[in-house]
Amino acid sequence: MNILLRSMLVISISALTLSACQTADLSNQATQTTDIPVVEAILDSDGDGYSDDIDMCPGTPMNIVTDERGCPFTGMGIGLKMEYRAFFAKGSSELSPEYQLELDKVAAKLQEYYTATMRIEGHASTDKIDETSVSSSQLNSLSRNRALIVKNYLIMQHQIDPNRLSTFSFGAEQPIASSDTEEGKSMNRRVYGVAIANFDSEEEMSMNRRGYGITTELED
Repeated sequence: MNILLRSMLVISISALTLSACQTADLSNQATQTTDIPVVEAILDSDGDGYSDDIDMCPGTPMNIVTDERGCPFTGMGIGLKMEYRAFFAKGSSELSPEYQLELDKVAAKLQEYYTATMRIEGHASTDKIDETSVSSSQLNSLSRNRALIVKNYLIMQHQIDPNRLSTFSFGAEQPIASSDTEEGKSMNRRVYGVAIANFDSEEEMSMNRRGYGITTELED
């Protein structure tokens, strides 16, 4: 009987010791932490393509053409302001022939005004592709590809300097029509571009146009 009691006592003590070890292990695990690096987000509150830290005109309304300061383009002076719009099929970034022809006209002006720059915005709708919901990152990628296809066309087909072309992608953040209808969605699947060259005088504009100062002498 005493042997049995001693055995039971030893087993009880062992169980308590094991339980204490497990509790200590769990306690140690609970106090272990992992440092996660914090990435500071770059904010563009008004969505004009210029981050808040450099935007001189915060709060610019959507779909307003802005200059290099992030301020609404005033149109002061004289020069070039030429807008471009292209629309795309659902889930596509292919530029159809009709919009290529319109882009050729923009390229001609960029070649004429060789100091002009162009801002190219890519946009998307909130469509589903193949019955699968599209994430924000996918929409941003699609709108980026749409802007890049326009930029690359100008570079490859018309040899426009890439440094004169700026692309921005907005995903589905800046619709121009309601996404409740197919017509509205088709309008939101777009690229909007604007080519700008701004001068203070006729003389300055003439000096910045291709062919300025070139004359042809005719024989008598």
